[in-house]
Amino acid sequence: MLRFAALGVAATLALTACSSSDTPSDDATTAGGEKTAEAAEITLWLAGGDTNDELRQYLKDTFAAENPGSTLTIEEVAWPDLVTKLTTALPDEANTPDVVEIGNTQSPTFTTVGAFRDLTPIYDELGGDKLLQSFVDVGSVDGKNYALPYYFGSRYMFYRKDIWTAAGLEVPKTLSEFSESVAKLKTDTQSGFAMGGQDWRNGISWVFANGGELATVDGTTWTSTLSDPKTIEGLTQWQEVYRTASNLPSTERDVAYWDFLNDGTDGSAPAAATIMAPGWARWSIGDITTNDAGDEVRDGMADDTTFDIFALPGVDGGIAPVFAGGSNIAVSAKSQHPELAENLLRIIFSEEYQTKLGGAGLGPGNSDFVSSLGDDKFATTMIETAAASKLTPAAPGWAAIEGAFVYEELFQKIADGGDVAALATEYDAKLTPMLNGGAAG
Repeated sequence: MLRFAALGVAATLALTACSSSDTPSDDATTAGGEKTAEAAEITLWLAGGDTNDELRQYLKDTFAAENPGSTLTIEEVAWPDLVTKLTTALPDEANTPDVVEIGNTQSPTFTTVGAFRDLTPIYDELGGDKLLQSFVDVGSVDGKNYALPYYFGSRYMFYRKDIWTAAGLEVPKTLSEFSESVAKLKTDTQSGFAMGGQDWRNGISWVFANGGELATVDGTTWTSTLSDPKTIEGLTQWQEVYRTASNLPSTERDVAYWDFLNDGTDGSAPAAATIMAPGWARWSIGDITTNDAGDEVRDGMADDTTFDIFALPGVDGGIAPVFAGGSNIAVSAKSQHPELAENLLRIIFSEEYQTKLGGAGLGPGNSDFVSSLGDDKFATTMIETAAASKLTPAAPGWAAIEGAFVYEELFQKIADGGDVAALATEYDAKLTPMLNGGAAG
């Protein structure tokens, strides 16, 4: 059912979602120029748990204070369910969420079929040219802005410094040095580098590092390029590092790798010497302490003799391009309260909230506020890796590809030792029509 629903995203939304998204809001204004709107309850869908409870409460409290009589309800949708739920909800005027968080890679599928409201009239007010351009691009169609950057994240390596040091290993300077080091650290009970076989979001860093691409576009026609020699080289290197350094099954993806770095699976010893994760994972790593509220939390890697970080190195040194994680934010074209929805965006893109995002370890969508991430090694590494990062193709069918788990399927076959070149040819034929909004080839 998930595969069917995902492949039907574009067709379903194209028939039902095109509408008022091109009509700027006719907000009433007070004498002071402030936006007013009829009081109502609006709903914000957040994907996963990256937006913490403090941020959520701030949004609800501030929205209620700035929009008297109105309330904000926040609902969390699990990332694996997001595309399917949006496909059903966005065209439904009676049940659509008013504002939605959506993965940056999923944005093109929805923006190209009119599922989101045109935000061009308030684009400059919300940040304009200060907004993260790559995220703006995947949320734009024909020069109009439909989805804007909510937050960015980048991936880097978290490692057990004590284990690396005991093995006589230093931070690697090239991608081959990294592969050699983590292979040496693998034991029967410990992954030198813990990565699930289906984890393509981390795995495509090896493709990008070798100068490969997942797809190219000619005009409006997309073509999968897994068979490009540079892409094959990257996939082959990833296959090697998975098979020589990871103990995780080829069926695993998006697991809580930090648990392996901390205490392992039984709480007695680390089950991984190295992991790759978004920057916010730092708050899930370290010794367990008790906060002021009496809750047990990790200490955020305070012990830098045990835990440390480094950027994935490139083939010839420097920093390898990694997948740029993060989200966009949009207003449903079918929202019955678009003025209130836009007022919520004004809060989200305010200096106060953007600064709070940075304080929570999430890269603010407005570049003016990236300093809120701090100036420690975590902030500098996040900013450096984000600057070198790449996005997945901004193709209209990308959300359907993610929803159908095509790359998970491909990477598992590679992890199981499949012929990379043959698999690349097979999946190019499958992915090219999907990139363009059609069914799998």
